[in-house]
Amino acid sequence: MQMESQMEAVKVEGFGPDSEVEDLGRCVDEISTTVSRLEQRVNDVEQFYLTTDNMELTITKSASAFKEKVKEKQLTGLEKQQQEASQREAAALKRMQELMRQFATILRQITQHKWAHPFMHPVDVEGLGLHDYYEIVQKPMDFGTIKSKMEAKDGTGYKNVREIYSDVRLVFKNAMKYNDERHDVHIMAKTLLEKFEEKWLQLLPKVAEEEKRQVEEEAKAELDVKLAQEAVHANMAKELSNELCDVDLQLEKLRQIVIQKCRKMSTEEKKKLGTALTRLSPEDLGKALEIVAENNPGFQPTAQEVDLDIDAQSELTLWRLKVFVQDKLKLAGKCSEAVVCNNINNNENTIKSNSKRRREISDALTKNAIKRNRKLSPNS
Repeated sequence: MQMESQMEAVKVEGFGPDSEVEDLGRCVDEISTTVSRLEQRVNDVEQFYLTTDNMELTITKSASAFKEKVKEKQLTGLEKQQQEASQREAAALKRMQELMRQFATILRQITQHKWAHPFMHPVDVEGLGLHDYYEIVQKPMDFGTIKSKMEAKDGTGYKNVREIYSDVRLVFKNAMKYNDERHDVHIMAKTLLEKFEEKWLQLLPKVAEEEKRQVEEEAKAELDVKLAQEAVHANMAKELSNELCDVDLQLEKLRQIVIQKCRKMSTEEKKKLGTALTRLSPEDLGKALEIVAENNPGFQPTAQEVDLDIDAQSELTLWRLKVFVQDKLKLAGKCSEAVVCNNINNNENTIKSNSKRRREISDALTKNAIKRNRKLSPNS
């Protein structure tokens, strides 16, 4: 990266007193810290846009400082959205309460019917000896339980009219399921269910309209929040772009300082540098030529034949090349030492192995010679 290359130039030994080097080093460290912080924030913004396609409305996990900044900027836009959402919820709750009031009227008419008394309280299973009741009825229900749930203030009550409707039907369906169709309770339940369904059909259009309206409002609320978050992150991206431009300006100023402070490389040093370049591997040599090309737009580092004029290069380029070449040759030297040591060890092992083998052969020949001597002896 160009940024890394510019920072690397500061670390050369080609200029001024140690104090100047230390000052420049501190500048580099500060810029590096800033770049790391900006990089994290850029990643966070990118991650937000990657998750946007999945309709995720939560901010992705990120650095706490960045999240706090995003949160602060979201407040202005999101506070308005939250206020509007609260108003919509309040209006929806009021409309639903009105529907529940109308439903309560229907329920009251059903429970006041002369046949409603068997369904007003939970079935006395033990008292009536209905030992198989829970095997047949999985979810018992009665009007007393429904009324208590409708009046609950602790959050355990019904959320909408359709939930109450389902439980009322369940009261009658349970009675019809457990009792034979000729049984009085079955007939009473069936009759009341028919009356209830007739009255429900009168209220149903209002219920369906409210449900549709709630779905549309929820979708709109989610979209508003999503758009607000996107606007916040768009502003964050713009701010990041400006801060990155500032970093580029700081780096350019630092680069100019380095150029001014660099001492001129001697002829002997240039000669040694040219010789050192020829010792680089093809890959490292290509990288060295790229360093030259950064300050020489007309230079073609990937051409088949490259003519590099060391004397024509700027002092900054020369010192950068020197540092680069020194690092690479030092690394290559360590690798070579490792290879040499490995070869020495291999050679020592081979010598030891050959020596052992020669001893074994010598011992075998000696034994054979002794055996032949014994066979040739007149006493054998």
